[in-house]
Amino acid sequence: MSKRWSALQISASTLFARHQNDAVSERRDGKAGYFRMEDLLVSTALNSWKLVIGRLDHAIAPLTDEQLQRQIAPGKNRLLYLIGHLTAVHDRMFSMLGLGERLHPELDEIYIANPDRALPDPVSASDLKRAWSEVNSKLTAAFEELTPKEWLHKHNAVSDEDFAKDPTRNRLAVMMSRTNHAAFHSGQAVLTK
Repeated sequence: MSKRWSALQISASTLFARHQNDAVSERRDGKAGYFRMEDLLVSTALNSWKLVIGRLDHAIAPLTDEQLQRQIAPGKNRLLYLIGHLTAVHDRMFSMLGLGERLHPELDEIYIANPDRALPDPVSASDLKRAWSEVNSKLTAAFEELTPKEWLHKHNAVSDEDFAKDPTRNRLAVMMSRTNHAAFHSGQAVLTK
């Protein structure tokens, strides 16, 4: 066994032993106190969401309308379509997670129900970038208001019966899968450069 692997095992063992009471001794704000383990898990997932969305924001913001028309590869989706697709998918999370009314349901037909270029773009690139920012900033704000217990409630696309059989079909699982989805498309977007 390598020294590195052994050190990782010892570190992991120490971490779990130290936190067996579902508490973490250091808070993010540096103050004395404890985080409950569920708080830490939700905070980690939310930070991943913010990181992926922030990176996409940073990549999208400076792009011109012409640059957004680039395909990720010949014959594949345009960057504009990916932004529209992610905006529509994220907008659906408001109703799926019980966080309020959707902001842009008109994007579904173009960016979810149809492939790229099947229908004309309904809005300009700058308007789509604004919709992207609006949806994700309001969604992130709503996420930040949920307690760890509320994150573990069922989402609206699962029946009570199915949720009773599988409680992992909760709000947190949806946010985590959408984070992965956005990260996947973020990787595609890099191909346009």
